[in-house]
Amino acid sequence: MLKYLKILFLLISISSLAEAQTFGFGCLGFVGGYAGYSYQDYNAAGLNEYINYWNSLEFVHSPLDEFSSASGYRVGLNLFRATFENGIIVTAKGFYQYLSKENKATAGVGASDDNYSMDLTFNNWSLGFDVGWQFTKVVSWKIIDGSLNFNNVTLTETTDLPGETYVNKYKSDSGVIGYSIGTGIIVAIIKDYVSIEGLAGYSQIVIDNVYDDNGEPFLNSSYEEKFIDSGGFSAVIQLNVGFPLL
Repeated sequence: MLKYLKILFLLISISSLAEAQTFGFGCLGFVGGYAGYSYQDYNAAGLNEYINYWNSLEFVHSPLDEFSSASGYRVGLNLFRATFENGIIVTAKGFYQYLSKENKATAGVGASDDNYSMDLTFNNWSLGFDVGWQFTKVVSWKIIDGSLNFNNVTLTETTDLPGETYVNKYKSDSGVIGYSIGTGIIVAIIKDYVSIEGLAGYSQIVIDNVYDDNGEPFLNSSYEEKFIDSGGFSAVIQLNVGFPLL
């Protein structure tokens, strides 16, 4: 974390020395915020191995689908943005992202159907930067967008029986570090104030295991795969809004 903050301060120092530029907090000297829809692929190798075993049991009436993607929202703030004379834009930012995916099944003894579900959620805090090029007054190309992600994953198992409900929660270690890298396009709706951005890329995440409140792992020693083995394709569509500093 300290190393990454030093990189941000270095970017600020470099941009402050450059000639013929606009520098400020947020979008082109404005306070800039953004919010939008987010999508993430991942390879939940260990979790899906457990699901395949669970689906093979006799009491399962309708199987549980495997986990491979999640969707949700992202909200963030541009920490600073420097625009140079040649149209190059450098931005440092921070954001929070929430993603979730719920799969359901039915199980029970005999003809009875009890509802069973798994809900996998991702709560991520991130620090990022991007380098873009404003080649027209309306359209900008985000050449590279990168972020360092601090991932927190929760798995919630819920079993609904007649007259009672059982809930088990398992959480990952706090702030597991991953990364994202991508590229995208920004279209200005109201210059300097409102724009729409589309971003596509790759996000890496690895979660060894998740644990209950007593520290017991969800996957026992018989499972060789990690709970989440790797990340995958990611995409964001967001609305950027700038407010002038008063």
